[in-house]
Amino acid sequence: MNLNADFTKRALVHSSDEPWVASPMAGVDRRMLDRVGDEVARATTIVRYAPGSAFSSHVHTGGEEFLVLDGVFQDEHGDFPSGSYIRNPPESFHTPGSESGCTILVKLWQFDMADRTHVRVDTGKMRFLFQGEGVEVMPLFADGREDVVLERWAPGTEVQLAGHDGVEIFVLDGGFAEGGDTLKVESWLRLPKGHSTTAVAGSEGAKLWIKRNHLAETPTAPSAA
Repeated sequence: MNLNADFTKRALVHSSDEPWVASPMAGVDRRMLDRVGDEVARATTIVRYAPGSAFSSHVHTGGEEFLVLDGVFQDEHGDFPSGSYIRNPPESFHTPGSESGCTILVKLWQFDMADRTHVRVDTGKMRFLFQGEGVEVMPLFADGREDVVLERWAPGTEVQLAGHDGVEIFVLDGGFAEGGDTLKVESWLRLPKGHSTTAVAGSEGAKLWIKRNHLAETPTAPSAA
């Protein structure tokens, strides 16, 4: 399957308007944002666990990165409430599920294959830092190939998105305008490397998950696909 698989083009999905699609596991549904590959794929997806649902234990050969959007995600490593940011590197394994139900934004097969760094951040216990006029930032992860943050934009703030090797933005609260579109809660935007644009925060401001500089090389399907 190829979905928003041309990484030279801008891609936008208002995911809250999309239907949920059943996964191979009962009680687990998905809204796909981008995908290169079949069931084993380089993918960005919103995943919803019904109360009491779970996957069997499995290895993430290409790594897994996710942000808990609501509810409590659980595995043998702990309980991760809304706002938790997790990176399970290549060759890690776990048994994911949720007793009470949860929704996560998850990215698969998008790691440096030599990465072995586990990251577990409770963003509810961290502070935003002043970045510039109208912009606050909470760093989540950075290495030589990507930079992941939460950002808050004050109402009406203009933010230049330029000089990057790719940007992905997921709206957690509020919204913003860009490229003639208005993004709302759960909207997802991907801009290709070198694409310059201006985003303007809406009347309620915006809280965003943002990943930058991760598309310097054109993504491909996993070799195991």
